[in-house]
Amino acid sequence: MTIPCDPDKLRRRLPRKERERLIVDEAIRFFAEVGFEGQTRALAQRLGVTQPLLYRYFPDKESLIERVYQEVFEGGWDTAWESDLADRTRPLADRLHQLYRNYTLVNFSYERVRLFMFAGLKDFAIGNRYLDFVHEHLFEPLAREVRFAAGLDPTGPVSEAELEVAAGLHGAIGYVGLRRWVYQTQTPVDVNAAVTALVEAFVAGAPAAFQTLANGAQAR
Repeated sequence: MTIPCDPDKLRRRLPRKERERLIVDEAIRFFAEVGFEGQTRALAQRLGVTQPLLYRYFPDKESLIERVYQEVFEGGWDTAWESDLADRTRPLADRLHQLYRNYTLVNFSYERVRLFMFAGLKDFAIGNRYLDFVHEHLFEPLAREVRFAAGLDPTGPVSEAELEVAAGLHGAIGYVGLRRWVYQTQTPVDVNAAVTALVEAFVAGAPAAFQTLANGAQAR
C-alpha cells in the first residue's frame, strides 16, 4: 500500500520532480479509495495544497488520470514477461508460473487492484483501453502458446473462444486480489500456492479445450 503523503513536506520548497512524484503517489491512493469520480479539489485538500498548485503540475483531471493510468496499468506490465512466455524451450506451466509470480508481486496491492475495479465499473475509457492492452500483450500470446502446447498451428487469427479460455486464467488469478482488497473476504494465506494451483489446472485443461475447438471448426 502506498504510504500517505506528508502535507507539510509537500508545502515545502521541493524540486519539481519530487513534488510531482508526491502528487502522483497520493492521487493513486486517492482514486483507489474513492474511484475516478473523486474530485481534484478533495485531492488538493488531502495533499494540503491549493487546487491551483495542483493544476500547475497537471492542467486538468484528465491529465492526472492519464498519469495514474500510465503508472498503474501500463506500468504494472513488464514487456520481458512476453519474451519469457514465448520461450518454447520451456514447458508452458513453468512459463506461466514465472509470469504470474511476477505479475502478482507487482499488481496485487490495495491501490492497483481497486483501480482495476474502478476502471471497469466507472471509467469505461480506461477499462476498455486496458482490456485492449492485455488482449494484445497477454491473452493473444497466451492463446498461441496453448495452441503450440496442444500440437496445433500457433499462427493465424486467434478466435474469440480461444481468447476466452486464455482470459479465464487471468480472471481467476485476479479474483484472488479482488477478494482481498475489494470484497475483503477470506483469501489464501499463500497466494503463490493458490496461483500455482490455478496455473496447473489451466495447463491440464486448456490444450484439450483448444483441440476440441479446432475439431469443431474443422467439422463446420
